[in-house]
Amino acid sequence: MENPKIKAHFRMEERYEGLQLVYGLNDEKQTILDAIEKVKNQTGLNPDIFENNDPKHPEKRAIYLEFHDDYDREGGEFFEEILKILHVEKCN
Repeated sequence: MENPKIKAHFRMEERYEGLQLVYGLNDEKQTILDAIEKVKNQTGLNPDIFENNDPKHPEKRAIYLEFHDDYDREGGEFFEEILKILHVEKCN
């Protein structure tokens, strides 16, 4: 079942892959962080992780995951596993 509390946005360029997980006013932060840790342990991969928690715009809270110089495109599999755990069925 689709998780309506988390919106995912994917971006890919040459040797770069990024996934933005927007949780806005919902308290899904810990769920997202737990999923990231689980997949990091499973895969041994360690993406760059950034967080946006603007107190002036709480509806825009998000966690960003990025892989730079990802020649083998391993980040895509990492992101797919994250989305599966979080029950997010599509990215924008």
